[in-house]
Amino acid sequence: MIRVHHLNNSRSQRVLWLLEELGKPYEIVRYERNKKTMLAPRELRRVHPLGKSPIVEDDGKKFAETGLIVEYLVERYGRHLAPPRDSDLYWRHKYWLHYAEGSAMPPLLLKLIIDRLGLLALPARGFVQSQLKLHLDFLEAELGAGPWFLGERFSAADIILSFPLEAATARAGLDATRPRLNDFLNRIHARPTYRRAVEKGGAYRYAASE
Repeated sequence: MIRVHHLNNSRSQRVLWLLEELGKPYEIVRYERNKKTMLAPRELRRVHPLGKSPIVEDDGKKFAETGLIVEYLVERYGRHLAPPRDSDLYWRHKYWLHYAEGSAMPPLLLKLIIDRLGLLALPARGFVQSQLKLHLDFLEAELGAGPWFLGERFSAADIILSFPLEAATARAGLDATRPRLNDFLNRIHARPTYRRAVEKGGAYRYAASE
């Protein structure tokens, strides 16, 4: 059975959602953040030297990094959640899998750090805010072709992009002023598979009911 090393309020919630979409049984190994530092516990370093989540174990193999985990699970268990190789959408799908962590998350992480530092980081605040606006404007425009990031087709791209967009509601001012992104979040939060993943994963601050 697939085993997911799952940290509360983290990117690994997407992996649980993906597994619900795939209809695959899985086991959750739970970890809780330190209430003072909000960092992952040291126990995760026994699973992977960096001590990060998610980590997935399957068929004797261990996978870290959300993008790689999503690619592996989709290629092995759920090709219906990705376009075929001869499709015009194939490389667009691949792009979103890399963009979510490589481009969308860094300014959100910087914003989190700056907010915690307060006035000490004030000179950098304007730069980070401009980057966040740039990415949110870009993503809003990219949803113009349909309800999902591949147009009319729901895919793993929508799953991996969920966390940066959910985090942006808390850190980057994503709200109804960007109606396409706001509607996207409402759609994913209404999916039964998403709700089941939240129920199994535990309290998740970005879920619609939190």
